[in-house]
Amino acid sequence: MTSRLNPDQHIEKIFSIKTDKEFEDLALQTFYFQYDTIPVYRDYADLIRKNQPQSLQEIPFLPIDFFKYHEIRSGKRAVEAIFKSSGTTQQIRSTHFLENKKVYELSFEKAYRQFVGNPEEQIIIALLPNYVEQQFSSLVYMVDHLIKTSKNELSDFYLYDKEMIRDTYEKAMLQGKKAVLFGVTYALLDLAEEGVELPGIKVIETGGMKGRRQEISKSELHAILKDKLQVETVFSEYGMCELLSQAYSEGTKFETPSWMKILIRDKNDPFSYLEGGRSGGVNVVDLANLYSCSFIQTQDLGKKTEKYFEILGRIDYSELRGCNLMLNF
Repeated sequence: MTSRLNPDQHIEKIFSIKTDKEFEDLALQTFYFQYDTIPVYRDYADLIRKNQPQSLQEIPFLPIDFFKYHEIRSGKRAVEAIFKSSGTTQQIRSTHFLENKKVYELSFEKAYRQFVGNPEEQIIIALLPNYVEQQFSSLVYMVDHLIKTSKNELSDFYLYDKEMIRDTYEKAMLQGKKAVLFGVTYALLDLAEEGVELPGIKVIETGGMKGRRQEISKSELHAILKDKLQVETVFSEYGMCELLSQAYSEGTKFETPSWMKILIRDKNDPFSYLEGGRSGGVNVVDLANLYSCSFIQTQDLGKKTEKYFEILGRIDYSELRGCNLMLNF
């Protein structure tokens, strides 16, 4: 089976999904388009003999580490941007060669409006120091776009300046605007421990500790931030440079937009899926990621119900048994 997909029409359909049947049909069309156009993905699907799926569960999910060693792109369009995962200078960083910035912008803006609010009504305070310092960040690209969409001179990246953050928050309150603090986890904790109180602000944490602090549970993190910053609820964003879509949570349970779906795989069998809230590896379907790979096997551990999913941590691969495919085949 080959794909005769029209990319423009396909993208329009992706952002209009209403049912699970529509999602599965578009997922299968996306698979065959990407199988035809992405050599690495085709070779991987052939190697594991998963190259003729007839259902969503039969589609092969590409291990996320492939983005560190291979160029995962269709070649249908020129590269318009390059994103890299966060990491130290000693680490190999994943690279996403983005062929259509407009699709990325459409995806993250629609999800943000659905789960967080309209940026035009907000003052967005970005506290993403390590992402700004490392460059090539898809998160910085997204937040910068949202800041510009807010069309407010107070919306900006503030790095480590707690006094400026407090001053911006106070000005936002005087303007009667909704204030959003979008920050990487460890930086938000640093800010909270500085005694900065921001009652009424909407806090969105993302990115984890980045090796700067000891990892703690999501519920413990949110309890600290709510207590120290004096906010009622802490939101979270779940995304990665290899994808073009994000999930959001109000608390610890994430919800995806209609063009994104989470499957939980058995940790010891990557081709078997778990239901009923059982924990396992997180597979992500991101249909917006048309010109790269929409089917990613992450290294996150999670569980899901019919509507929500939770991230429980990272998988310790030293404990795994079973299939161990080489990346450089």
